[in-house]
Amino acid sequence: MREVRLLFSKTDRCKYISHLDINRCFSRAVTRASIPLWYTEGFNPHPYMSFSLPLPLGVESMCESVDLRITGDISNSQIRDRLNAVLPDGIRIIDVYDDFSSQSSIAYSDYIFKYDFDDNKEAMSRLKSVLESDVITAEKSGKQGRRKVVKEIDIKPLIKSFELFEEDGSVVINARLAAGQNKNLSPELFSSAVLAAAGLTFEWKSIKRFDLLDENMQIFR
Repeated sequence: MREVRLLFSKTDRCKYISHLDINRCFSRAVTRASIPLWYTEGFNPHPYMSFSLPLPLGVESMCESVDLRITGDISNSQIRDRLNAVLPDGIRIIDVYDDFSSQSSIAYSDYIFKYDFDDNKEAMSRLKSVLESDVITAEKSGKQGRRKVVKEIDIKPLIKSFELFEEDGSVVINARLAAGQNKNLSPELFSSAVLAAAGLTFEWKSIKRFDLLDENMQIFR
């Protein structure tokens, strides 16, 4: 038995597939592709699959990964090609490799946010003011005992860096956000908090994750 990591993209209409359904999608795909997987033991055996960092609904990504345990004699290129032949459009295996780092090493995630506003110049000015401020307040749902509560938090310490510019008629924010097991800032929470603080509503938006990084700013592999 050996363990491999699959690096895959999730784009276009597949950005609306939930994390639970992505899990089901891969379970069916590996069966259709005849990938020889290791199954857990016990009353209800199932294939071992471990995803690195769940992606919020509606967000595209070029750097998703899932770890599989393989039992048979099959090459990494065969795994990639067989799965790409059966996966839906919008999900593509980019790479398959054996030597990889622990999922717990993920510390940051890079995102591209694109928006169209009625007045992009005015929006740029407001967004710049918010992003450069010392505090950015957001409302986050949580639990207090068994009750659901809404907490007010400051997300500014969770923003490692950002760039703000206009490109092809859209306002673009490149942001490096805290991610992983210790600290995590959802791109949707970042987007909604910044827009609310700026008093802006958009005509169109897109969010894409393009890199995961460790504490030393090295690409997670």
